Amino acid sequence: MDIEIVVLAAGKGTRMKSALPKVLHPLSGIPMLGRVLKAAAALAPRAIHVVAGFGAGKVGEYLKTLPEEILSVTDCVIQKEQLGTANAVACAMDKVGEGSLVLVLYGDTPLVQAEDLRAFVKECEGCDIGILTATAPNPSGYGRIVRSPEGGFSCIVEEKDATEEQRRIAEVNTGIVCARASALRKALPEVKASNAQGEYYLTDVPSILLSQGARVCLTRARDFETLAGVNSNAQLAQAEAVLRRLNARELMDAGVTLADPSRTDVRGSLKCGRDCSIDVNCIFEGTVELGDNVVIGAGCVIKDCSIGDGSVISPYTVMDGSTIKRGATIGPFARLRPGNVLEDGVHIGDFVEVKKSHIGQGTKAGHLSYIGDAQFGEGINVGAGTITCNYDGANKHQTVVGDDVFIGSDTQLVAPVSVPAGVTIGAGTTYTRRIKAPEGALVFTRAGQTVVEKYERPRKEPRK
Repeated sequence: MDIEIVVLAAGKGTRMKSALPKVLHPLSGIPMLGRVLKAAAALAPRAIHVVAGFGAGKVGEYLKTLPEEILSVTDCVIQKEQLGTANAVACAMDKVGEGSLVLVLYGDTPLVQAEDLRAFVKECEGCDIGILTATAPNPSGYGRIVRSPEGGFSCIVEEKDATEEQRRIAEVNTGIVCARASALRKALPEVKASNAQGEYYLTDVPSILLSQGARVCLTRARDFETLAGVNSNAQLAQAEAVLRRLNARELMDAGVTLADPSRTDVRGSLKCGRDCSIDVNCIFEGTVELGDNVVIGAGCVIKDCSIGDGSVISPYTVMDGSTIKRGATIGPFARLRPGNVLEDGVHIGDFVEVKKSHIGQGTKAGHLSYIGDAQFGEGINVGAGTITCNYDGANKHQTVVGDDVFIGSDTQLVAPVSVPAGVTIGAGTTYTRRIKAPEGALVFTRAGQTVVEKYERPRKEPRK
């Protein structure tokens, strides 16, 4: 039987007090809707129908940015008026095939796990409609699942309508249902807006189907935390904490040593080799891959980088879009901007910035330097205060430095420029393309010395 997924994403999220649609608020760098769609796509559905309402234009634009494997099965349906969850599902039913099994998800339930959904759908194959429930530590605010004496489904009671005895029920409705398309088509027109909000609730559908003699199944989820909805910034922060814990557990199960699991943020994908160690307050964004025996110091921010075996990233280093080979040492307080390739054994020290450069094996830039739009060879020593002057106000230019060059402190390499192999550049030199040094030469520039005796430095008048 084909699976089709309806994702409800029409809500405004009033409690978030934001112009951004609720489902587009980011959770660890990824919109909540994107996380739900990733889980949905893992079930290999025939189609995913996203029901948008408030901010539908922004939701539609976001959908265009999805990976092709998700975008190819996803369409957007507009709920013109936000008249409740049953009405939202009804808006998508024209696109749903008659023989499909329909799984209804929510764009503000971002931690839902694909494996849990897969197990739920399997259990619902023999039902007309299945309800995913969970045991909540604090069920306040959730609809309670009332079971029959035999343990089957009786009804869903919203908290405001529940008796004191029903409020003590810990099993709650997550809102996620899986139903035959034919069953939904029968029940949805029967839903009434007989409530204070004047909305059509999907929670009425199971009771309607039960009264029609349909089979209603209950599946209790293994974990409530991953099914909790996000309706406020406080709940979004709670979801961040849960996600941080889930990611940390996955890393530690894979053999990674985390100094403090509660202070490691993975805002994308982090793949680690054997015996990696990550200190506190590190943030990983985009796609990051660590080789074996990599050490990440405290406070690092690493985005879209590959770091080779045995490399050490010292504290408070910021790296983006760079490839680091084996045995490199980076930082502390270094910055790698996008477009870098650092070969084996490269050292980039404190307060060194590198951008769009290839740095050869064993080259070292210890501190207080800038290397941009450059090709540096092997075994180069870059003295403190060295910079590549790569920008002329309109265009960027290349700096090429040969193998085994020694660059003294406070040197300016004015691009476009090429330094031959083995050259030694004296401290304080401004090296331009006009210098035609042979390999192995010593190059230095010095201004004339001036001494003014008995010089009186200007001084401020004392305050009265």
